[in-house]
Amino acid sequence: MTPHAASRPPLCDLGAPITSEGARLLEIIGRHLPRIADGAAEHDRAGTFPEDVFRALRDDGVLAATVPVKFGGLGVSSVHDVCLAIMRIAEADASTALSLHMQLCRGITMSYEREHSTPSGQALAERILTLMGTGDAVISGALKDGRRTTELRPAARGGWLLTGAKILVSMAPVATHFVVAAPARPTTGPDRLAAAFLSAGTVGLSVPDDWDGMGMRASASSSVVFDDCPVPEDDLFLRGPVGEVNHAAFAGQTVSSIGLLGVYAGIAQSARDIAVAGVRRRGGTPASAVRTLVAEMDVKLYTLRSALAAALINTEYHGQRTEGDPAERGRRMMAPFQQAKLVVNRCASGIVEDCMTLAGGASFTAGHPLGRRHRDVRAGWFMQPFTYADAIDHLSAWALEPDQHG
Repeated sequence: MTPHAASRPPLCDLGAPITSEGARLLEIIGRHLPRIADGAAEHDRAGTFPEDVFRALRDDGVLAATVPVKFGGLGVSSVHDVCLAIMRIAEADASTALSLHMQLCRGITMSYEREHSTPSGQALAERILTLMGTGDAVISGALKDGRRTTELRPAARGGWLLTGAKILVSMAPVATHFVVAAPARPTTGPDRLAAAFLSAGTVGLSVPDDWDGMGMRASASSSVVFDDCPVPEDDLFLRGPVGEVNHAAFAGQTVSSIGLLGVYAGIAQSARDIAVAGVRRRGGTPASAVRTLVAEMDVKLYTLRSALAAALINTEYHGQRTEGDPAERGRRMMAPFQQAKLVVNRCASGIVEDCMTLAGGASFTAGHPLGRRHRDVRAGWFMQPFTYADAIDHLSAWALEPDQHG
């Protein structure tokens, strides 16, 4: 083993960034972690968004971390390093990590669109990156429909009109812009998947004060309502037909979303550290059942981090190889992502429950740090791009229908 290899934690431990840009991001974030942790409990109790934290992160360039340097950002392009940054923040506060991921994944996604989208999509991606890098834009993704289905219909004078509502839109009250997933329903031809880019000041757009989540209470994940919001043709990413599975698009979805697993890895790590510290404070020799639970908990944490690190390495590998079949590339990125997502969701939830067992009944109160993590960790099962049921369908097809995967 060389001295260089001996001095660096293995990648399977998610212990260190793999790029210089990622190392710089981690160093900047490290200065903010005490402040994030100090305010987490109060923001969770009140259900308030930590605007002061995000202003400080913005001032240090963190909100533009994944924007290429030519557009004014820090140039972080490694999904491994983004995930690691999100994990560190989630150890201090999961709500802040979830919200920040929405911003960081936007830079990653728009950089991907610059390389792989249509000419109009590439131009829109460059405009968005410029806004993020030089205009302090805070961009939230609106993906999940509420009671009103969101859709785009042609406007009489050109462009589109967006109607409907989205729920669980993190950072919605402080966002300057939104990227909204909705089917585009043209006058003729098939409906198409689309993503509309809107300013928060767009006519007909409103953000109700309705967030009262069970967990992630400080993420400001409120609704956003669209009442005939005008969307110019140039502010739309158009995809394939509705209902058609686009395997090539799996690559972009993986790059955009895999870093979100860092939120739940961070929750698990912090819960474990809280519980183990509590056992140590009691002194003496712990009972054999306590020692067993601690050991099993660390096995789960190692399993979680190893699976996540492997999926991130797989994403980095295939993300840089565009010479082959795009559909096969997308499938080879999505399947390990979803496998890791199931491992992370299961292990993180199990670790937090084990920690509450170690801590005892006090942890089953709203103000206990483990109680907060117990509520926050449940959100992982509902996160994009696949819910549990969708992931099972995808992974079982991968195993049982190999002819479709080369």
